[in-house]
Amino acid sequence: MRPLAHPLPPTSSLPRLRGSSPDDLTEDKIDLALHNLRDIYCPLPRAVAFSKPSLPPSSQEDYLTVPVSSSTTTSDANGGITTPQPIDSGYASGDDDNDDNKAGDDDDDCETADTGHIATLRADDYERQFTIRWLTGFISRAEELLDHIDEDPRQRLVDDASYILASFSSASSADEDEDAGAIVREFSFALAGPAQEEEEGHNKIDVRLTDGTPATGTDHTDVGLQSWGASIVISDMMCSHPERFGLSAEALGTTEPRIIELGAGTGLVGITMAKLLPRLGVPDFEIIATDYHPAVLANLRDNVAANFPSCDDDDDDDDDDDDDDDDQPPPPVKTCLLDWSAPCLDAPLHKPADMLVATDVVYAPEHAVWLRDCAARLLAPHGVFWLIASVRPNGRFEGVTDTVEAAFEDVGECPRSEDGGRVLRILGRDRYEKRKGVGRADEIGYKVFRIGWEGIGEVGLS
Repeated sequence: MRPLAHPLPPTSSLPRLRGSSPDDLTEDKIDLALHNLRDIYCPLPRAVAFSKPSLPPSSQEDYLTVPVSSSTTTSDANGGITTPQPIDSGYASGDDDNDDNKAGDDDDDCETADTGHIATLRADDYERQFTIRWLTGFISRAEELLDHIDEDPRQRLVDDASYILASFSSASSADEDEDAGAIVREFSFALAGPAQEEEEGHNKIDVRLTDGTPATGTDHTDVGLQSWGASIVISDMMCSHPERFGLSAEALGTTEPRIIELGAGTGLVGITMAKLLPRLGVPDFEIIATDYHPAVLANLRDNVAANFPSCDDDDDDDDDDDDDDDDQPPPPVKTCLLDWSAPCLDAPLHKPADMLVATDVVYAPEHAVWLRDCAARLLAPHGVFWLIASVRPNGRFEGVTDTVEAAFEDVGECPRSEDGGRVLRILGRDRYEKRKGVGRADEIGYKVFRIGWEGIGEVGLS
Protein backbone atom coordinates (compact mmCIF):
# COMPACT_ATOMS: atom_id res chain seq x y z
CA MET A 1 0.00 0.00 0.00
CA ARG A 2 1.47 3.32 -1.06
CA PRO A 3 0.93 6.23 1.38
CA LEU A 4 -0.35 9.43 -0.15
CA ALA A 5 2.23 12.18 -0.51
CA HIS A 6 -0.50 14.77 -1.09
CA PRO A 7 -3.58 14.12 1.10
CA LEU A 8 -6.87 14.13 -0.78
CA PRO A 9 -10.11 15.82 0.29
CA PRO A 10 -12.21 13.33 2.29
CA THR A 11 -15.24 14.03 0.07
CA SER A 12 -13.37 12.67 -2.95
CA SER A 13 -11.27 9.95 -1.33
CA LEU A 14 -13.42 8.12 1.24
CA PRO A 15 -15.03 4.97 -0.17
CA ARG A 16 -18.82 4.94 -0.28
CA LEU A 17 -20.55 3.03 2.50
CA ARG A 18 -24.13 2.92 1.21
CA GLY A 19 -24.59 0.23 -1.41
CA SER A 20 -20.94 -0.75 -1.20
CA SER A 21 -19.53 -4.10 -2.28
CA PRO A 22 -16.57 -6.05 -0.84
CA ASP A 23 -14.48 -4.70 -3.72
CA ASP A 24 -15.25 -1.14 -2.58
CA LEU A 25 -14.20 -1.82 1.02
CA THR A 26 -11.09 -3.95 0.87
CA GLU A 27 -8.67 -3.82 3.79
CA ASP A 28 -6.08 -1.97 1.69
CA LYS A 29 -8.57 0.63 0.46
CA ILE A 30 -9.83 1.38 3.96
CA ASP A 31 -6.26 1.50 5.30
CA LEU A 32 -5.35 4.02 2.62
CA ALA A 33 -8.44 6.12 3.35
CA LEU A 34 -7.76 6.17 7.09
CA HIS A 35 -4.10 6.97 6.47
CA ASN A 36 -5.25 9.94 4.40
CA LEU A 37 -7.51 11.11 7.26
CA ARG A 38 -4.71 10.76 9.80
CA ASP A 39 -2.44 12.87 7.62
CA ILE A 40 -5.07 15.61 7.59
CA TYR A 41 -6.54 15.55 11.09
CA CYS A 42 -3.95 13.71 13.23
CA PRO A 43 -0.65 14.68 11.57
CA LEU A 44 2.44 12.84 12.77
CA PRO A 45 6.10 13.42 12.08
CA ARG A 46 7.41 10.20 10.55
CA ALA A 47 8.89 7.75 13.01
CA VAL A 48 11.72 5.31 12.84
CA ALA A 49 10.52 1.91 11.68
CA PHE A 50 11.43 -0.44 14.47
CA SER A 51 13.04 -3.81 14.04
CA LYS A 52 12.94 -5.99 17.10
CA PRO A 53 16.30 -6.55 18.78
CA SER A 54 17.58 -10.09 19.05
CA LEU A 55 16.30 -11.26 22.42
CA PRO A 56 15.66 -14.64 23.98
CA PRO A 57 12.12 -15.87 23.22
CA SER A 58 11.08 -15.38 26.84
CA SER A 59 12.08 -11.72 26.69
CA GLN A 60 10.22 -11.10 23.44
CA GLU A 61 7.04 -12.73 24.68
CA ASP A 62 7.11 -11.32 28.18
CA TYR A 63 5.35 -8.05 27.60
CA LEU A 64 2.59 -9.70 25.61
CA THR A 65 1.93 -12.89 27.56
CA VAL A 66 2.53 -12.19 31.24
CA PRO A 67 -0.84 -12.13 32.99
CA VAL A 68 -1.61 -9.14 35.15
CA SER A 69 -1.32 -10.00 38.81
CA SER A 70 -3.74 -8.77 41.41
CA SER A 71 -1.04 -6.43 42.63
CA THR A 72 -1.09 -4.48 39.38
CA THR A 73 -4.80 -3.81 39.10
CA THR A 74 -7.20 -1.61 40.99
CA SER A 75 -10.76 -2.27 41.99
CA ASP A 76 -11.89 0.83 40.13
CA ALA A 77 -11.62 0.30 36.40
CA ASN A 78 -11.20 4.00 35.87
CA GLY A 79 -8.60 4.30 38.59
CA GLY A 80 -10.06 7.53 39.92
CA ILE A 81 -9.08 9.38 36.78
CA THR A 82 -11.30 12.20 35.60
CA THR A 83 -10.10 13.57 32.29
CA PRO A 84 -11.51 14.42 28.87
CA GLN A 85 -10.93 11.83 26.14
CA PRO A 86 -7.35 12.56 25.08
CA ILE A 87 -6.31 13.64 21.65
CA ASP A 88 -3.68 11.15 20.52
CA SER A 89 -1.52 12.35 17.69
CA GLY A 90 1.39 10.04 18.43
CA TYR A 91 4.93 10.54 19.57
CA ALA A 92 7.41 10.25 16.76
CA SER A 93 11.10 10.48 17.54
CA GLY A 94 14.31 9.76 15.75
CA ASP A 95 15.91 11.05 12.58
CA ASP A 96 13.72 10.69 9.51
CA ASP A 97 16.76 9.82 7.40
CA ASN A 98 17.08 6.54 9.24
CA ASP A 99 13.60 5.36 8.31
CA ASP A 100 14.66 2.85 5.69
CA ASN A 101 13.24 -0.36 7.09
CA LYS A 102 10.12 -2.15 5.89
CA ALA A 103 8.45 1.04 4.69
CA GLY A 104 11.13 1.34 2.02
CA ASP A 105 11.20 4.12 -0.49
CA ASP A 106 7.45 4.67 -0.24
CA ASP A 107 7.91 6.58 3.01
CA ASP A 108 10.06 9.13 1.23
CA ASP A 109 6.94 10.28 -0.62
CA CYS A 110 5.32 11.21 2.70
CA GLU A 111 7.92 13.90 3.25
CA THR A 112 6.70 15.84 0.23
CA ALA A 113 3.24 16.46 1.69
CA ASP A 114 2.29 20.10 1.37
CA THR A 115 1.62 21.33 4.91
CA GLY A 116 -0.23 24.35 3.54
CA HIS A 117 -2.54 22.06 1.58
CA ILE A 118 -3.13 19.95 4.71
CA ALA A 119 -3.91 23.05 6.77
CA THR A 120 -6.47 24.14 4.18
CA LEU A 121 -8.18 20.74 4.24
CA ARG A 122 -8.16 20.68 8.04
CA ALA A 123 -9.77 24.12 8.21
CA ASP A 124 -12.54 23.20 5.76
CA ASP A 125 -15.65 22.73 7.90
CA TYR A 126 -17.56 20.89 5.16
CA GLU A 127 -14.77 18.32 4.75
CA ARG A 128 -14.57 17.98 8.52
CA GLN A 129 -18.30 17.32 8.96
CA PHE A 130 -18.29 14.89 6.05
CA THR A 131 -15.41 13.00 7.68
CA ILE A 132 -17.16 12.83 11.05
CA ARG A 133 -20.33 11.45 9.43
CA TRP A 134 -18.36 8.89 7.44
CA LEU A 135 -16.36 7.69 10.46
CA THR A 136 -19.50 7.45 12.58
CA GLY A 137 -21.28 5.40 9.92
CA PHE A 138 -18.25 3.21 9.29
CA ILE A 139 -17.77 2.37 12.97
CA SER A 140 -21.45 1.71 13.67
CA ARG A 141 -21.83 -0.57 10.62
CA ALA A 142 -18.39 -2.19 10.62
CA GLU A 143 -19.71 -5.65 11.43
CA GLU A 144 -22.00 -5.53 8.40
CA LEU A 145 -19.71 -3.65 6.01
CA LEU A 146 -16.57 -5.66 6.73
CA ASP A 147 -17.96 -9.17 7.17
CA HIS A 148 -15.65 -10.29 4.34
CA ILE A 149 -12.56 -9.24 6.35
CA ASP A 150 -11.06 -11.38 9.12
CA GLU A 151 -11.86 -10.38 12.70
CA ASP A 152 -8.40 -9.10 13.73
CA PRO A 153 -7.81 -6.74 10.78
CA ARG A 154 -11.46 -5.65 10.98
CA GLN A 155 -11.03 -4.68 14.64
CA ARG A 156 -7.81 -2.86 13.81
CA LEU A 157 -9.58 -0.78 11.17
CA VAL A 158 -12.38 0.05 13.61
CA ASP A 159 -9.82 1.03 16.26
CA ASP A 160 -8.02 3.29 13.78
CA ALA A 161 -11.28 4.94 12.76
CA SER A 162 -12.30 5.39 16.40
CA TYR A 163 -8.94 6.99 17.16
CA ILE A 164 -9.43 9.58 14.42
CA LEU A 165 -13.04 10.24 15.42
CA ALA A 166 -12.00 10.68 19.07
CA SER A 167 -9.69 13.52 18.06
CA PHE A 168 -12.71 15.51 16.84
CA SER A 169 -14.79 14.95 19.98
CA SER A 170 -11.84 15.79 22.21
CA ALA A 171 -11.23 19.09 20.48
CA SER A 172 -14.87 20.11 20.78
CA SER A 173 -15.28 19.11 24.43
CA ALA A 174 -12.09 20.61 25.83
CA ASP A 175 -11.24 24.22 26.55
CA GLU A 176 -9.23 25.42 23.57
CA ASP A 177 -6.71 28.19 23.27
CA GLU A 178 -7.80 29.86 20.04
CA ASP A 179 -4.35 31.18 19.25
CA ALA A 180 -2.19 28.13 19.91
CA GLY A 181 -4.68 25.27 19.69
CA ALA A 182 -3.89 24.38 23.32
CA ILE A 183 -6.27 22.30 25.41
CA VAL A 184 -6.75 22.63 29.16
CA ARG A 185 -7.15 19.25 30.82
CA GLU A 186 -8.10 18.50 34.40
CA PHE A 187 -7.05 15.30 36.16
CA SER A 188 -8.27 13.97 39.49
CA PHE A 189 -6.45 11.02 41.08
CA ALA A 190 -7.95 9.20 44.05
CA LEU A 191 -5.78 8.76 47.14
CA ALA A 192 -5.67 5.66 49.30
CA GLY A 193 -4.21 4.59 52.64
CA PRO A 194 -2.07 7.05 54.62
CA ALA A 195 -2.34 9.76 51.98
CA GLN A 196 -6.12 9.77 52.28
CA GLU A 197 -6.07 9.84 56.07
CA GLU A 198 -3.59 12.71 56.23
CA GLU A 199 -6.32 15.30 55.58
CA GLU A 200 -9.90 14.37 56.30
CA GLY A 201 -12.13 15.09 53.34
CA HIS A 202 -9.25 15.65 50.92
CA ASN A 203 -8.97 12.28 49.25
CA LYS A 204 -7.74 13.21 45.80
CA ILE A 205 -4.99 15.00 43.93
CA ASP A 206 -6.14 17.52 41.32
CA VAL A 207 -3.90 18.63 38.47
CA ARG A 208 -4.74 21.14 35.74
CA LEU A 209 -2.54 21.14 32.65
CA THR A 210 -2.33 22.79 29.29
CA ASP A 211 -1.65 20.42 26.43
CA GLY A 212 -0.18 22.25 23.47
CA THR A 213 -0.39 21.25 19.82
CA PRO A 214 2.82 19.79 18.38
CA ALA A 215 4.05 21.18 15.12
CA THR A 216 3.03 19.30 12.00
CA GLY A 217 6.44 19.53 10.39
CA THR A 218 9.60 17.52 10.84
CA ASP A 219 10.46 18.71 14.35
CA HIS A 220 9.79 15.58 16.41
CA THR A 221 11.05 16.86 19.76
CA ASP A 222 8.00 18.97 20.63
CA VAL A 223 5.65 16.04 21.28
CA GLY A 224 6.01 16.63 25.03
CA LEU A 225 3.34 19.29 24.60
CA GLN A 226 0.78 16.53 25.17
CA SER A 227 -0.03 14.34 28.20
CA TRP A 228 0.34 10.71 27.18
CA GLY A 229 -1.52 7.65 28.44
CA ALA A 230 1.39 6.22 30.42
CA SER A 231 1.82 9.42 32.43
CA ILE A 232 -1.88 9.41 33.32
CA VAL A 233 -1.89 5.77 34.44
CA ILE A 234 1.36 6.08 36.41
CA SER A 235 0.23 9.28 38.14
CA ASP A 236 -2.95 7.51 39.18
CA MET A 237 -1.04 4.45 40.44
CA MET A 238 1.33 6.63 42.45
CA CYS A 239 -1.64 8.19 44.22
CA SER A 240 -3.58 4.98 44.82
CA HIS A 241 -0.58 2.72 45.56
CA PRO A 242 2.42 4.93 46.45
CA GLU A 243 4.18 2.01 48.15
CA ARG A 244 4.69 0.35 44.77
CA PHE A 245 7.00 3.19 43.79
CA GLY A 246 8.70 3.55 47.16
CA LEU A 247 7.19 6.96 47.80
CA SER A 248 8.05 7.28 51.47
CA ALA A 249 10.97 8.74 53.39
CA GLU A 250 11.93 5.25 54.56
CA ALA A 251 11.90 3.72 51.09
CA LEU A 252 13.65 6.70 49.51
CA GLY A 253 16.37 6.53 52.14
CA THR A 254 16.11 10.21 53.04
CA THR A 255 13.69 12.74 54.52
CA GLU A 256 14.59 15.19 51.75
CA PRO A 257 14.39 13.17 48.52
CA ARG A 258 15.67 14.53 45.26
CA ILE A 259 13.62 13.38 42.24
CA ILE A 260 14.37 14.05 38.57
CA GLU A 261 11.84 13.43 35.81
CA LEU A 262 13.28 12.71 32.37
CA GLY A 263 11.20 13.77 29.38
CA ALA A 264 8.67 15.45 31.67
CA GLY A 265 6.54 16.84 28.84
CA THR A 266 3.54 18.62 30.32
CA GLY A 267 4.78 17.79 33.83
CA LEU A 268 1.87 15.59 34.90
CA VAL A 269 3.91 13.03 36.82
CA GLY A 270 6.22 15.55 38.51
CA ILE A 271 3.39 17.89 39.49
CA THR A 272 1.35 14.96 40.81
CA MET A 273 4.29 13.79 42.93
CA ALA A 274 4.83 17.32 44.27
CA LYS A 275 1.23 17.40 45.48
CA LEU A 276 1.33 13.82 46.74
CA LEU A 277 4.55 13.68 48.78
CA PRO A 278 3.42 16.07 51.55
CA ARG A 279 0.35 13.88 52.00
CA LEU A 280 2.68 10.92 52.51
CA GLY A 281 4.64 12.59 55.28
CA VAL A 282 7.45 13.82 53.03
CA PRO A 283 7.15 17.64 53.14
CA ASP A 284 10.76 18.40 52.19
CA PHE A 285 11.72 17.31 48.70
CA GLU A 286 13.12 18.57 45.43
CA ILE A 287 11.60 17.66 42.08
CA ILE A 288 13.30 18.65 38.84
CA ALA A 289 11.29 18.18 35.65
CA THR A 290 13.49 18.04 32.55
CA ASP A 291 12.87 18.09 28.82
CA TYR A 292 14.64 19.10 25.64
CA HIS A 293 12.41 21.15 23.33
CA PRO A 294 12.13 24.91 24.14
CA ALA A 295 8.36 24.99 23.52
CA VAL A 296 7.87 21.97 25.78
CA LEU A 297 9.93 23.58 28.54
CA ALA A 298 7.97 26.83 28.27
CA ASN A 299 4.67 24.96 28.53
CA LEU A 300 6.07 22.89 31.41
CA ARG A 301 6.98 26.04 33.36
CA ASP A 302 3.50 27.45 32.76
CA ASN A 303 1.91 24.24 34.03
CA VAL A 304 4.02 24.28 37.20
CA ALA A 305 3.09 27.91 37.84
CA ALA A 306 -0.60 27.18 37.23
CA ASN A 307 -0.63 24.37 39.78
CA PHE A 308 1.43 26.20 42.41
CA PRO A 309 0.51 29.87 41.90
CA SER A 310 1.60 30.99 45.39
CA CYS A 311 5.09 29.62 44.68
CA ASP A 312 5.60 31.43 41.39
CA ASP A 313 8.90 33.21 41.92
CA ASP A 314 9.29 34.78 38.51
CA ASP A 315 10.26 38.41 38.00
CA ASP A 316 9.29 40.75 40.84
CA ASP A 317 7.60 43.83 39.43
CA ASP A 318 8.18 45.83 42.63
CA ASP A 319 11.76 47.03 42.36
CA ASP A 320 11.43 49.08 45.55
CA ASP A 321 10.92 46.13 47.84
CA ASP A 322 13.53 43.44 47.43
CA ASP A 323 12.13 41.56 50.41
CA ASP A 324 8.84 40.68 48.74
CA ASP A 325 10.16 37.32 47.53
CA ASP A 326 11.73 36.40 50.88
CA ASP A 327 8.43 35.05 52.19
CA GLN A 328 7.60 33.20 48.99
CA PRO A 329 8.43 29.48 49.09
CA PRO A 330 10.38 28.16 46.10
CA PRO A 331 8.32 26.25 43.53
CA PRO A 332 8.11 22.56 44.47
CA VAL A 333 8.94 21.60 40.89
CA LYS A 334 11.93 23.10 39.10
CA THR A 335 12.31 22.88 35.33
CA CYS A 336 15.51 22.32 33.43
CA LEU A 337 16.76 21.46 29.95
CA LEU A 338 18.35 18.03 29.58
CA ASP A 339 19.72 16.33 26.48
CA TRP A 340 19.98 12.59 27.19
CA SER A 341 22.60 12.08 24.49
CA ALA A 342 24.90 14.77 25.95
CA PRO A 343 23.74 15.54 29.51
CA CYS A 344 25.02 18.72 31.13
CA LEU A 345 25.13 18.26 34.90
CA ASP A 346 25.29 21.89 35.92
CA ALA A 347 22.89 23.06 38.65
CA PRO A 348 20.22 22.00 39.36
CA LEU A 349 21.38 18.61 38.03
CA HIS A 350 24.69 18.67 39.88
CA LYS A 351 23.58 16.44 42.77
CA PRO A 352 22.70 12.73 42.54
CA ALA A 353 19.00 11.86 42.47
CA ASP A 354 17.28 9.48 44.86
CA MET A 355 14.72 8.72 42.16
CA LEU A 356 14.49 9.10 38.40
CA VAL A 357 11.18 8.82 36.55
CA ALA A 358 10.55 8.59 32.80
CA THR A 359 7.14 7.75 31.32
CA ASP A 360 6.61 6.83 27.67
CA VAL A 361 9.75 8.48 26.36
CA VAL A 362 11.39 5.72 24.28
CA TYR A 363 10.42 6.01 20.62
CA ALA A 364 13.63 5.30 18.72
CA PRO A 365 16.22 2.52 19.13
CA GLU A 366 18.88 4.89 20.47
CA HIS A 367 16.62 6.41 23.14
CA ALA A 368 16.88 3.49 25.56
CA VAL A 369 20.68 3.54 25.43
CA TRP A 370 20.77 7.33 25.88
CA LEU A 371 18.45 7.07 28.88
CA ARG A 372 20.49 4.25 30.39
CA ASP A 373 23.76 6.16 30.14
CA CYS A 374 22.19 9.44 31.24
CA ALA A 375 20.58 7.77 34.26
CA ALA A 376 23.94 6.33 35.30
CA ARG A 377 25.27 9.88 35.64
CA LEU A 378 22.26 11.15 37.59
CA LEU A 379 21.32 8.30 39.92
CA ALA A 380 22.59 8.07 43.51
CA PRO A 381 24.10 4.73 44.68
CA HIS A 382 20.90 3.84 46.56
CA GLY A 383 18.58 5.41 43.97
CA VAL A 384 15.92 3.85 41.76
CA PHE A 385 15.01 4.67 38.17
CA TRP A 386 11.39 4.03 37.15
CA LEU A 387 11.18 3.72 33.37
CA ILE A 388 7.72 3.18 31.89
CA ALA A 389 7.29 2.10 28.27
CA SER A 390 4.00 1.80 26.44
CA VAL A 391 3.49 -1.66 24.94
CA ARG A 392 2.71 -1.41 21.25
CA PRO A 393 2.84 -4.85 19.60
CA ASN A 394 1.98 -3.61 16.11
CA GLY A 395 2.56 -0.64 13.87
CA ARG A 396 5.36 1.87 13.63
CA PHE A 397 6.33 1.54 17.32
CA GLU A 398 6.43 -2.26 17.39
CA GLY A 399 9.26 -3.50 19.58
CA VAL A 400 9.81 -0.31 21.58
CA THR A 401 9.61 -2.23 24.87
CA ASP A 402 12.22 -4.66 23.59
CA THR A 403 14.67 -1.80 22.99
CA VAL A 404 14.61 -1.04 26.72
CA GLU A 405 15.42 -4.61 27.68
CA ALA A 406 18.00 -4.89 24.92
CA ALA A 407 19.84 -1.84 26.28
CA PHE A 408 20.44 -3.71 29.56
CA GLU A 409 20.81 -7.24 28.16
CA ASP A 410 24.61 -7.24 27.85
CA VAL A 411 25.93 -6.63 31.36
CA GLY A 412 29.31 -5.75 29.92
CA GLU A 413 27.78 -2.81 28.05
CA CYS A 414 25.87 -1.43 31.04
CA PRO A 415 27.34 1.63 32.79
CA ARG A 416 29.33 1.15 35.98
CA SER A 417 29.41 3.37 39.03
CA GLU A 418 32.30 5.77 39.56
CA ASP A 419 33.97 3.39 41.99
CA GLY A 420 33.55 0.51 39.56
CA GLY A 421 31.80 -1.63 42.14
CA ARG A 422 28.27 -1.49 40.73
CA VAL A 423 26.53 -1.78 37.37
CA LEU A 424 23.21 -0.26 36.29
CA ARG A 425 20.66 -3.02 35.70
CA ILE A 426 16.96 -3.76 35.37
CA LEU A 427 16.07 -5.03 38.84
CA GLY A 428 12.37 -5.71 38.31
CA ARG A 429 9.51 -5.59 35.84
CA ASP A 430 5.79 -5.05 36.16
CA ARG A 431 2.93 -4.40 33.80
CA TYR A 432 -0.24 -2.32 33.95
CA GLU A 433 -3.17 -2.80 31.63
CA LYS A 434 -4.36 -0.07 29.31
CA ARG A 435 -7.45 1.75 30.56
CA LYS A 436 -10.44 2.56 28.45
CA GLY A 437 -10.34 6.09 27.08
CA VAL A 438 -6.68 6.62 28.04
CA GLY A 439 -3.74 6.41 25.66
CA ARG A 440 -3.24 5.78 21.97
CA ALA A 441 -5.22 3.22 20.02
CA ASP A 442 -2.09 1.12 19.40
CA GLU A 443 -1.29 0.67 23.11
CA ILE A 444 -2.23 -2.52 24.95
CA GLY A 445 -0.56 -1.76 28.27
CA TYR A 446 2.45 -0.33 30.04
CA LYS A 447 5.68 -2.07 31.03
CA VAL A 448 7.24 -0.70 34.22
CA PHE A 449 10.98 -1.21 34.71
CA ARG A 450 12.65 -0.76 38.10
CA ILE A 451 16.29 0.07 37.38
CA GLY A 452 19.11 0.52 39.86
CA TRP A 453 22.68 -0.26 40.82
CA GLU A 454 23.69 -3.88 41.35
CA GLY A 455 26.96 -5.14 42.80
CA ILE A 456 29.51 -6.38 40.27
CA GLY A 457 29.81 -9.67 42.13
CA GLU A 458 26.07 -10.27 41.92
CA VAL A 459 26.07 -10.17 38.11
CA GLY A 460 29.18 -12.28 37.66
CA LEU A 461 31.54 -9.50 36.61
CA SER A 462 34.95 -8.71 37.98
